[in-house]
Amino acid sequence: MVKQCHEGKDIWMVPGGGIENSENAEQAAVREVCEETGLEVKIKRLLWHVEEVSEKRGQRFVNFFLAEIVGGVLSLGEDPEFDSENQVLREVEFFSRKEIMNLERVYPEYLKTELWEALEPGHYYNQVFKIRTR
Repeated sequence: MVKQCHEGKDIWMVPGGGIENSENAEQAAVREVCEETGLEVKIKRLLWHVEEVSEKRGQRFVNFFLAEIVGGVLSLGEDPEFDSENQVLREVEFFSRKEIMNLERVYPEYLKTELWEALEPGHYYNQVFKIRTR
C-alpha cells in the first residue's frame, strides 16, 4: 500500500491513477504500481469496479485489480503528475490483515474487509460493481 497526503490528511491506499492515451485499465494499473512502488505486477483479475459520485469531484470510475508481484523491489516512487516539491506519496509498505485493520485512514474502507474475502481460494465475488457517494 502507499500512503498519500490529500487535503492535509494521510491516507493508506493501493497504488493507482489515471489511464493514459493508448492504454487500457489493466495496463494503467501495471504502470501505476511500478511508478509508485517499484514493483512489477501481473494482473490476475478485477476485484471491483467502483462508480464514485461526489458534488466536489463529479463522477469517476475506479477499477481495483488483484495482481501478483513478478519483479522489482519495493521502494517509494513518484507521481509524475507532481513536481518534486508537491509529491503526494509519503510511504510504501506491505501490511498484514491485522496491520491494515489498525490503520486510521484506509481508502476504500472495504480494503479492511472484502479484500480478505476475495483472497480466499476459489472465491469469486459476485458484487464487482459498487457505487460510492461522498
